[in-house]
Amino acid sequence: MCHHLLTLIALASEEKRPSLGVDIISLNGKWQLMNSNSSVSVSADVPGCVHTTLQRQGFISQDPYYRFNDLAYRWISLDNWTYTTSFSVPSHVRGKGKAVLVFEGVDTVSTISLNGLTIGKTDNMFRRYDFDVTGLLKDEENVLQVWIMSAVTYASQRSHAHTEYRVPPDCPPPVQKGECHVNFIRKAQSSFSWDWGPSFPTLGIWKGVRLEVFNTSRVLSYTTSPKYDSEHSSWTVEVELFFDVFVASKGLVHLSIPLLQSEAEFQLSLTPGQSKKSFVLQLNQSVSLWWPFGHGEQFLYYLTIDVSLEGGETFNVAFRTVELVQEPIPSSPGLSFYFRINGKPIFLKGSNWIPVHAFQDQVTTDMITILLRSAQKANMNALRVWGGGVYEQDIFYSLCDMYGIMIWQDFMFACALYPTEKDFIQTVREEVTQQVRRLKSHPSVVIWSGNNENEAAIATDWFNIPVTVRPLYVKDYVHLYVENIRDIVLQEDSTRPFLVSSPTNGVESEKEGWVAKDPYDPHYGDTHFYSYYKDCWDWTAFPRTRFASEYGFQSWPSLSTLSKVSVSSDWDFSSNFSAHRQHHEYGNQQMLKQAELHYILPNSTDPLQKYRDTIYITQVMQAQCVKIQTEFYRRSRSDIVEGKGHTMGTLYWQLNDIWQGPSWSSVEFGGKWKMLHYWATDFYAPILSAGVEDKGDLLIYGVSDSHSETHNVKLHSWSSFNAVCSLESNVTTIKAGGSTLVFQHSISALLTQCGNCTRRSCIVTFHLSSPEGQMISPHNHIFLSSPRYAEGLQKPNITDTGIVQNFFVTLHCSFPAVYVWLDVDNIPGHFDVNGFLMLSKKSTVIFGAWRPTTAEEITSNLHITSLRDVY
Repeated sequence: MCHHLLTLIALASEEKRPSLGVDIISLNGKWQLMNSNSSVSVSADVPGCVHTTLQRQGFISQDPYYRFNDLAYRWISLDNWTYTTSFSVPSHVRGKGKAVLVFEGVDTVSTISLNGLTIGKTDNMFRRYDFDVTGLLKDEENVLQVWIMSAVTYASQRSHAHTEYRVPPDCPPPVQKGECHVNFIRKAQSSFSWDWGPSFPTLGIWKGVRLEVFNTSRVLSYTTSPKYDSEHSSWTVEVELFFDVFVASKGLVHLSIPLLQSEAEFQLSLTPGQSKKSFVLQLNQSVSLWWPFGHGEQFLYYLTIDVSLEGGETFNVAFRTVELVQEPIPSSPGLSFYFRINGKPIFLKGSNWIPVHAFQDQVTTDMITILLRSAQKANMNALRVWGGGVYEQDIFYSLCDMYGIMIWQDFMFACALYPTEKDFIQTVREEVTQQVRRLKSHPSVVIWSGNNENEAAIATDWFNIPVTVRPLYVKDYVHLYVENIRDIVLQEDSTRPFLVSSPTNGVESEKEGWVAKDPYDPHYGDTHFYSYYKDCWDWTAFPRTRFASEYGFQSWPSLSTLSKVSVSSDWDFSSNFSAHRQHHEYGNQQMLKQAELHYILPNSTDPLQKYRDTIYITQVMQAQCVKIQTEFYRRSRSDIVEGKGHTMGTLYWQLNDIWQGPSWSSVEFGGKWKMLHYWATDFYAPILSAGVEDKGDLLIYGVSDSHSETHNVKLHSWSSFNAVCSLESNVTTIKAGGSTLVFQHSISALLTQCGNCTRRSCIVTFHLSSPEGQMISPHNHIFLSSPRYAEGLQKPNITDTGIVQNFFVTLHCSFPAVYVWLDVDNIPGHFDVNGFLMLSKKSTVIFGAWRPTTAEEITSNLHITSLRDVY
């Protein structure tokens, strides 16, 4: 058994701004940017990055995302760049005792000088750096320079200097068109390229810069950890304050949660140097708990921390417990793997989050909000912040606190082995310490994970390491993730579960020396699983895992998304552009091969129409494949089959895109929903009916949290709107928090019973109803044969009556239609349903716009497609 208890609150601002006693001079704004030979000299915004600056100043005329510009602009990342600014310091500030220059984030390797004197260096994108500049400030103009070295050059030099043994991988696959040795630099690993994104090894000052001047002390950061005492059924809040002290001083700390009528005051005594002080606030009354989305409210309380030396700060505070339960399961070898929130087992439903943009200075609050709201609208309660990107902005975690979206937080290591030199370990230790302190107060963060897939990389020998030297790499792995990262996390945040890797066998991996023989063992932990050539409709090919933290299929984004970075000659699947954007080996072929198993591929003689239709068919395939796999996992929640099952989480790969190209995402770059995302709203519904064929029988499961339902099953002919027959389940109760078989019938008997139906001429639809007959689950369906072999499926001749007020669109069709898809090009927003079966002559759909628009604009941009329209 392995339980971890966790309670958290949300931090305020990433850039901490103490109030009294500390003077803050912001150095954000306009700086000067110059390359190594001075051939480029432009005004630059800080925070910012070189690529964005050059584009905004017109030095590069096109969007770096346009067509082949990731190659054309490679020179930017290979050059060295210098940021320069000058500032003056008011006289009342110059007289204070200590001055510190604070860089919240430098990307990545830099040497920083003030008035011609080197004050420090940076080598880690994920760290804040504080440089003591006491005595270095001039009365008049101060000149601050940040010389940034090419990340590509630095990584190469570090790799070549590591001569004792190889640290693979050296370079990404050629199809990714990326740069080498990214594992030697503490930077977003995907910035050197990934199989879903471009190579843009950015340079810049990507977060804020400021000067802090003070006489006595300053607060570096705050953390807060509510803790539950089960013995006394009471809560406390532990508050940690981290100080930089110049002169010994005494004061008071006042903590208060007014809504809970709880407050306390503490004596504070500080000695010179950096120190941590902890205080515990005992709560005087019961609290309302924070729950994941779909399971309750997300209560947030105001907590005020008032330090008499510095002034006050106000935080949001939330109360909840989380346990990662790994314990024996009856009738099964291995251990469970699930999260228990506030004592209740919670099935995690969600996806994986990658960086929103290659250029982090272009990521806006609106972009993050649209993606997180889209996740919540798809009934998601969890996201995994993947370890090859960045630790996200504070607003991301604060919104997740508000929306009830649980975060599985990776540390930023992915798909590689890493060096363990002393300086590398030291900067990682500081990175981990800072990030844990920054994020630990958020109730949304439920688990830390050391890396993405690096245990599996060693265990399954991704990099062809000879058996004789394998122990060396295992030793390095344990040193980095266990002896350093895990050690720091447990010191800083003992309240939260920590996994060394994902996928992993959890405590079983620990028993096997932290690198399990088979980290993909479905009897333990979490699994990642991808298979592109096997038929995705064959649910028996999927691992019946305890927790599915990665799985998925690619598709192409819509033409309206692609058209922003391409020209008409690119709009062909055999074009150079289509090949260039595909960074996954054989990805385009895999999509079409998978689609061809069950659909007739588009065959329009109009090249543009064929291109549109092919994009459509890849999204159909992706949605159907991920639906089948996710429903398999959800109905496996209560099952143990041959010792496997008890699945308690599904996080498909991936939620969002970093640019306009083919990927596993359900939301395109810019926020437009793919068909998969519309379907996710159904297969992640709180109450789900899921059908499957097994050994000639039709099985239908009800998956529910805490309801009682009846079940309704209908067979429809492709050639008629009237149901051929209708059946009702005799199972009236579905297990709370589980999966229940509610209908089982021989398919051959069912077809015989329903008159003229055959596998090819009919489709089965079903849903759950309340005892009063009200539908309480989404409509669902199961094909009895591939749609490519459907008999009687006609062109539906779908027409619309035009968009009316409030953006209602009424569709009419002559025959039943499959995968009806509405697209309004570049108008941002989403429909209430899309990619649906239209089994009636008339259907009304609503479009929710994200900006002001008109019915006329929507009508003129509306495209309607169904499966039978593409061939």
